[in-house]
Amino acid sequence: GPVATYQLGMLGAEVIKVEPVAGGDIARGLLDFTDFGGGEMAPAFIGVNHNKRSIAVDLKRPQGRAAVERIVRRADVVVENFKPGVIARLGFDYETVRGWSPCVVYCSISGYGQEGPRRSMAAFDGAIQAASGMMAANGHEATGPTRTVSPIIDATTGMMAAFAIASALHRRQRTGEGQFVDTSLLEGGIAYAIWESAVLWFDREVPRPVGSRHRMTAPYQAYRTADGHINVGVANQNTWARFCEAVSRPDLRDDPRFFVNADRVRNLQALKVEIERTLVKRGTAEWCERLTANNVPSGPIYDIAEVYADEHVQARGMEMDIDHPTLGSIKNVGPAAKLSVTPAALRRPPPDLGQHTDAVLSELGYSSAEITAMRESGAVGARP
Repeated sequence: GPVATYQLGMLGAEVIKVEPVAGGDIARGLLDFTDFGGGEMAPAFIGVNHNKRSIAVDLKRPQGRAAVERIVRRADVVVENFKPGVIARLGFDYETVRGWSPCVVYCSISGYGQEGPRRSMAAFDGAIQAASGMMAANGHEATGPTRTVSPIIDATTGMMAAFAIASALHRRQRTGEGQFVDTSLLEGGIAYAIWESAVLWFDREVPRPVGSRHRMTAPYQAYRTADGHINVGVANQNTWARFCEAVSRPDLRDDPRFFVNADRVRNLQALKVEIERTLVKRGTAEWCERLTANNVPSGPIYDIAEVYADEHVQARGMEMDIDHPTLGSIKNVGPAAKLSVTPAALRRPPPDLGQHTDAVLSELGYSSAEITAMRESGAVGARP
């Protein structure tokens, strides 16, 4: 949910984040957090909450529910991230909201989806990496199942939800009809396993961990060099010929073990030994230069700090800055897609808990006296 709404916010959507009065979004306090202005804001929260306004509400109180109902009645899109059944108990399920606003686009993001035997199970990124087949196919045989270091399921599902919401809005613009979008972490994970599924269905093999290499082509993996590692990607026969030329190993091109891709995949370990025998004689930078000159895809293996130090990454605007009233200048990941007319932008820094409660309530028609009374009753957590 936070990722989906972050993506929409970067592209211009006005996002109102409804948080519980007590503590707000759990991500605010994950690991180290910075205390400023009476609020808590961990890096995990900062990363996906730019361009949002925060309203802190107690949905168990009638006044709090009434305030959120006013927001929902005016919204083009509603996104909820609860277990199935929770939002209905709070009074904001799709059927109820559609009764208020028939053209609403309503997106539910859960662990396992709104239907099915596991619909009520708790879920988190690591568990779904396991349940989707990703962990079993990731890592090395020697180390066993491995999760990706990034929460790739959370991010993928958020991206898919944002894409589905945009598609639903496009259709509504033509037809005037809203619709219900149901997606889950499990389906987000399975959708990423395109090639593993193909291997299962067409080769009738269960994909096993392959380390850094590619399942279907070779050489396509990390190799040792004199001073580190380099990742090489050879995806066709012409590139294979250019690779052999770049590393001055025409004998590899003529070796019957490595004639065509099927041969190279079948003799992968022997191929790796031969390639590394050559690559360990020079440094990564020199090999990258030689391979690039021969139009062979390759690159050094960066840590995340080296990524943002790279001049090309900087030129592509993948590190963005925005001023925060207390933290000063803070950074965030730039947009992966560049739109020529409506470019993504950081318009607001991530909000303190309840930072915009008063402003949003005022826009909804509440008087100052009503807002004060709601705050004093605990229905909202507005900043006075």
